[in-house]
Amino acid sequence: MPPVSLPTPLVSTHWLAEHLRDAHVKVVDATMYLPGAGRDARAEYVAGHIPSAVFCDIGYVSDESSPLPHTMPSAELFAERVGSLGIGSDDAVIVYDSSGQNFSAPRLWWLFRTFGHARVSVLDGGLRKWQAEARAISTDIPSPTHAAFHAELAPERVRDLEAMRANLASHDANPPAAQVADARSPGRFAGAEPEPRPGVRSGHIPGSTNVHYARLVNADGTLRSATELREIMQQAGLDLAQPIIASCGSGVTACAVLLALDTLGVKDIAMYDGSWTEWGGASDTPVQTGA
Repeated sequence: MPPVSLPTPLVSTHWLAEHLRDAHVKVVDATMYLPGAGRDARAEYVAGHIPSAVFCDIGYVSDESSPLPHTMPSAELFAERVGSLGIGSDDAVIVYDSSGQNFSAPRLWWLFRTFGHARVSVLDGGLRKWQAEARAISTDIPSPTHAAFHAELAPERVRDLEAMRANLASHDANPPAAQVADARSPGRFAGAEPEPRPGVRSGHIPGSTNVHYARLVNADGTLRSATELREIMQQAGLDLAQPIIASCGSGVTACAVLLALDTLGVKDIAMYDGSWTEWGGASDTPVQTGA
């Protein structure tokens, strides 16, 4: 059977409904909530999900030995965990979440892309739009057969703390350092709201700009038009012709910014994996407050 022609990085609910029975289309529910949200993503998946979808908690494909939340796993761990979900290297992968804001699905999309799997897309509008259209919901829990999945890290797509220190130190260099786009809320970015994790200072990396992930979607959870996204990025002060590193609280919603940039054709993009939990939790990193 020839590979499914997969639109990337987004697929519509209509496209998924038409291809849901294709053998090489694998659907993944990547819903997660912040600890204080009072919601159980796995329980909600069990109560109802897109037919044939498997559940993948972001923690399942993270480095469990790291003191930081949601840290990038090794290529070997990612390949093993993805394979256990029944996803092979030849499959087209569709990820979604139930937030209506592209909260966590883009993180899994970014992991697949960073580990060399190009055939992956985010369901535009996610579960909320799927349900609003009265499409099928299932309570059947798949029992996938382990599949062979190959993962190879593209290191240029990820930044660590030392790289971010170097990026800040070279801010006045020519060519200029990479721009940093922070996906957290304006209040957290400005330091006017406390951080949800204890021991983490308020504020942002000096010189970074705020692109709140929730602004990037329409009321129905679909991504805004290219024109609107460019305007949001430009209003934030980003030059789309220059390198951009996305950050957030723990490396999850930063990927929503990267998804939006990808749809705009921006190529030189990366994620600061430790994000603000690492930077704001360190004692020797400079912190800036205010908008």
